[in-house]
Amino acid sequence: MKVEDEERIAANLSKIMAMICIRNTRLEDLHAGMQPVTLTGDYSDVRVIDATGQTIPWREVSHVDDAQMADLMREIVNRLFTFHMRRDDPSFRDHLERWMTASNKWDNPVLDTAFLDAVAEPGAAPKTRGA
Repeated sequence: MKVEDEERIAANLSKIMAMICIRNTRLEDLHAGMQPVTLTGDYSDVRVIDATGQTIPWREVSHVDDAQMADLMREIVNRLFTFHMRRDDPSFRDHLERWMTASNKWDNPVLDTAFLDAVAEPGAAPKTRGA
C-alpha cells in the first residue's frame, strides 16, 4: 500500500474515532455551560470565587475533578474498546459511514512529535497530565 493511502486511512480512522469515542462523551458535559469573557485573550484577567470566598485565577482552577476525569476516561476506554471489537461488524461500519461525513470536515491530523518523543524515551515511566 502506498504511504499516501496509509496516511489517508489513518487520518480518517483517527477523526472518526475522536468524534464517536471521545467528542460525544461526558466531555460534551464538561464543555457545556457559560464561558467566561477574557479581555486579555489568555484568561489572566478572569477569576473564580469559590464558596469560601477564595479568589482563584482561572488558569489555576481545576475544571475537572478526579471523579469526573475517572468517569470520562472510563467512558473513552470503553468506547475505544467497543470500536475495536466491532470494527468488522457490517452494521457498525454502516453507522461509522454516517459519522464520517461530519468528521471529514475536521482538519487532517499531523504527527504529534511531543507524543513520539515521550514514547521514545528509554526507561521513562508513562506520564499523565496533572499527575
